[in-house]
Amino acid sequence: MKLKCAILTLILIMNFFFAQRVTKELKDLINKNEDAITLIQKWKENAKNKVQILENDSLKSKEALFNLQISTRSPMGAIVFHTGGILINNGWLRIYGSGNNKLNRSLSDWNKGKTFQNFSEQHGHLIIADDAVGGFFLLNGGDLGNDLGKVYYFAPDSLEVEPLDFTYSDFIDFCFNGNIEGFYKDLRWKNWEEDFKSLNTNEAFIFYPYLWTKEGKDINSVQKSKESIEEVYRLKASK
Repeated sequence: MKLKCAILTLILIMNFFFAQRVTKELKDLINKNEDAITLIQKWKENAKNKVQILENDSLKSKEALFNLQISTRSPMGAIVFHTGGILINNGWLRIYGSGNNKLNRSLSDWNKGKTFQNFSEQHGHLIIADDAVGGFFLLNGGDLGNDLGKVYYFAPDSLEVEPLDFTYSDFIDFCFNGNIEGFYKDLRWKNWEEDFKSLNTNEAFIFYPYLWTKEGKDINSVQKSKESIEEVYRLKASK
């Protein structure tokens, strides 16, 4: 089932990134017979990590799905249409949906002005998620490499865009079941749990000296503060 879903997702993503942008009506994007939200809910029930699906606002969900022009047959379309976003392990990792007070950025609006200027444009990549240490997960639409539809990590300690060899469905599976502690082992510091308790999911940690500098290589010795995720993105995108 996951393989079938991954193949379907890739086809839909290829259409999303490269097909001529003929605007579909909302009713044509909502697939009531094969809505992937049923899969997302099953994955949540069996998840090894803590998964919180945020409540959506119906109007914002419709707007986000229409702007993205992607079907709810795909996990990405289903998450955008049916959720305000998804928080993993108390919000250490945040997957974009259509927005919520706890996750004040929708997949569509967050990318507008960052990865594209107009919704009608073909998109070279999309930012699909972020995390507590200011890392961003990107879905390749062609400008990150030849592996169309694969996920990359914009790493906060190198400012490199690192390939993960995940499809979008693989990425959701990693978030729900993967070794998140292992993935972030070099981006956590002594007593990080205490600092994390006061971080809200519209913020991320920022470190000084910056982690990508020679002086900032020891994450235990750098200063740590909190900033809005918007400010964190602007800082890193400008480097």
